[in-house]
Amino acid sequence: MSNEKTVEKPWTGRFTEPTDAFVEAFGASVGFDQRMYRQDIQGSIAHAKMLAHVGVLTAAERDAIVTGLTQIQGEIERGEFQWSIALEDVHMNIEKRLTDRIGIAGKKLHTGRSRNDQVATDVRLYLRDEIDVIAKELKRLQANILDHAEREADTIMPGFTHLQTAQPITFGHHLLAWNEMLQRDSERLADCRKRVNWMPLGSAALAGTTYPIDREFTARELGFDGVCRNSLDGVSDRDFAIEFMSWASILLMHLSRFSEELILWASAQFRFVEISDAFCTGSSIMPQKKNPDVPELVRGKSGRVFGALISMLTIMKGQPLAYNKDNQEDKEPLFDTIDTVKGCLRVYADMLGYAAQPDGAKKYHIVPRKEVMREAALRGFSTATDLADYLVRNGVAFRDAHEIVGKSVAYGVKTGKDLSEMTLAELQQFSDAIKDDVFNYLTLEGSVAARNHIGGTAPERVREAVLSARQRL
Repeated sequence: MSNEKTVEKPWTGRFTEPTDAFVEAFGASVGFDQRMYRQDIQGSIAHAKMLAHVGVLTAAERDAIVTGLTQIQGEIERGEFQWSIALEDVHMNIEKRLTDRIGIAGKKLHTGRSRNDQVATDVRLYLRDEIDVIAKELKRLQANILDHAEREADTIMPGFTHLQTAQPITFGHHLLAWNEMLQRDSERLADCRKRVNWMPLGSAALAGTTYPIDREFTARELGFDGVCRNSLDGVSDRDFAIEFMSWASILLMHLSRFSEELILWASAQFRFVEISDAFCTGSSIMPQKKNPDVPELVRGKSGRVFGALISMLTIMKGQPLAYNKDNQEDKEPLFDTIDTVKGCLRVYADMLGYAAQPDGAKKYHIVPRKEVMREAALRGFSTATDLADYLVRNGVAFRDAHEIVGKSVAYGVKTGKDLSEMTLAELQQFSDAIKDDVFNYLTLEGSVAARNHIGGTAPERVREAVLSARQRL
């Protein structure tokens, strides 16, 4: 990147001395905002077409601008473009190169707009494009989760509250809980996109412009749903970016929760799942170690995204209308959030996916240890609630049933027996309402099958929920 001081800035007419060299570098944003070059060129082409449409530019000038900008995009994508710190940002770098290529017509491009509404438009276009990419990756992750949930609809594991064994559930049901969170995230993202997709261009510096612009024409060219209805607001607010970053924080909170479970489940203490070597690393000193680095990194990156949101809120909280230089600081936390979200979704979707084998089989990267899960569900008296429900169905008041089961559990703790391992006589010492059919309800399979309603853990309902979720997806 060049930082030559001989470059003439577009605003130097009022100034009598050059910008301090350090201030020039300190204030430049081209080092990070150049990633928006496609959107900047896209917006400029639409603006040029609009100016020709209303008679401010000739058709020949419009065509020269469009051709020149298209060629500049090619230069950038081939790595031939020379970015200049002296020109401050992506907008002026491209405009200066355009003027060098096509002459006076290039200087006319900025008619009726300001860098204030130009950058606000670029950021919205860029974020809109990235939201579309993120939405696809989110759906890929959901699809892989649903694939697992369907395969594991009958796999029994303990459900937890307070990280203590609560009731038996199926692994498929647990995975569907993840999907429900992600489905809400998907819906929130689609809703966020609606507010991103409004066009600030035409707001100019802050008050609009005296030129006879046609903002609706430009909005149609750029695929916006409409135009920002107030010029002050259009150039100065970044709430659409804050909303996206709030959304990203919720998503990373969910992924962090998933990660915490995978980390626990992969430990020697749980041994519920085996994570493929492709998503783990070893230790430099302990040869036996297999560390779940991917879930740990995603869990850690949640803090990065939360921090970026706080940064953006802090940047905006004290700004008077309209545009202020503070807003240059909006892009790096936004860009970092976008990159982090895309990376986390990609690695999670891959980890929840599979590797195709030469024989056509699928080798899944996360595999449940079904017998270990089942054995864990047998510990902790996970069917205690089923016994209480059984007693209630046999005419016992719930509070009395609760006490009966509590005494039964205390007996089990003393004897080392689960409820399903006790004899009928042992159970009947606590209540004569217990009959020989009680064991139909104390088995793990009987417990999960009994939750046969919408949202329940019964395998039949899990499969129905997978089908419904795929249809929503």
